Amino acid sequence: MASLPDPSITLVTRDAPSDWVRLRTLLVLRWLAILGQTITVVVVSLYLGLRVELGLCFLAIGAGVISNLIAMTIFPENQRLSDRDAMLTLLFDLTQLSFLLFLTGGLNNPFALLILAPVTISATALTLRSTLFLGAVAILMISLLAYFHIPLATVDGSVLELPDLFVLGFWLAIVIGIIFLSAYARRVTRETHSMSQALMATQMALAREQKLTDLGGVVAAAAHELGTPLATIKLVSTELVEELADRPELLEDVALIRDQADRCRDILRSMGRAGKDDVHMRSAPLGAVVREAAEPHADRGTEIHYDFQPAGDMSAAQPIIRRKPEIIHGLRNLVQNAVDFADGRVWIEGRWGNGTIRLRMVDDGAGFPPDLLGRLGDPFLRGRSRPEHDPRPGYEGMGLGLFIAKTLLERSGATVQFMNASDPFLAAEDKGEKRGAIVEVSWPYEAIGLLADEASKPLGENQPIPV
Repeated sequence: MASLPDPSITLVTRDAPSDWVRLRTLLVLRWLAILGQTITVVVVSLYLGLRVELGLCFLAIGAGVISNLIAMTIFPENQRLSDRDAMLTLLFDLTQLSFLLFLTGGLNNPFALLILAPVTISATALTLRSTLFLGAVAILMISLLAYFHIPLATVDGSVLELPDLFVLGFWLAIVIGIIFLSAYARRVTRETHSMSQALMATQMALAREQKLTDLGGVVAAAAHELGTPLATIKLVSTELVEELADRPELLEDVALIRDQADRCRDILRSMGRAGKDDVHMRSAPLGAVVREAAEPHADRGTEIHYDFQPAGDMSAAQPIIRRKPEIIHGLRNLVQNAVDFADGRVWIEGRWGNGTIRLRMVDDGAGFPPDLLGRLGDPFLRGRSRPEHDPRPGYEGMGLGLFIAKTLLERSGATVQFMNASDPFLAAEDKGEKRGAIVEVSWPYEAIGLLADEASKPLGENQPIPV
């Protein structure tokens, strides 16, 4: 039976509300815009000799100042905006900028390029719907400004206007910039956000595996330490049972002590029967570590075949490797993926030699989709078809299993490769027995293997767990 997903990892979703924008961030950006607008209007009017509607321009700038002051008065500094509130804030900025451009020449004003800013900010922080709305409004505004605006004029009455062809080119450049920059910014932001969430899920998975390993070590160490006193209690109570055979009032109590000692032994044995989880056993043979990783998926109706052999003329003794949590959890995710998509069998092959340790997992399923082979290991990637006799109907993963496995194994020094055992487009009768997906993991021996002097060191006594 498959292990249940970690509830903490299921909280990692693409649409998590963690990307809400702080009001303070937008207010700071607006103050910078107001400062720039004020300086520009003053310089153009007083030093460049252009006639502009100073009253209306400062009215538009003052509207931005008033809105900032109201927001700073009403809301706390750490106020976070919902998607709708942030969209309305950027819509106000877009409208205010468009009004300023209307007063200062429309598309004849080179500062019309700044209309890209609110849409780009929306693309990096808000939802697709809000970004599309602001982008449409920006294109509408820039289109209207091409025809409706107050012309720029000098003090002697000369009107400054670009040729129609240049205005058309400027309008087209801004429209393309709105579409391209918004799409580019959104794509980069989404990928960064997805990678951040996937790495967080990886850290949670590794922390969970580390806690389970530590818990198993504590239980195993407790069983080891309590073994001697429990054996003594059992021995003494057995002798007392024989000596108190003629005193039934005491015999019953002594027998109860012996039975409870047996019960304590059985409880400790059942809790720590996986002695391999002992914190002092930080290493184990390659096959033991692989079987430990695959154990939760061994009873899910899929046959798992193991084959561990040396490469060439190497020693038949399996290499002793470190039992790192990232290795166990990474291999466990790979085994789960193979079992999930296998028709009925999974093969796990281990080889060692020439300074390398290799693991190869093959299933008899449909294999990886050819168009996704180059992207396997990316977060939130799904698309592999499940077998018809799905052992878990209704199950839909988050697309993080292979990413977590690849990230954890590469952290241990491994190289992970994904491939297909046969052409997915061949007929079933033309494929071999091992016809599904292949995952190959290889480590340099020094990355996970124990050197001779390390393997010969004694384990030493159990040390107290710091609290």
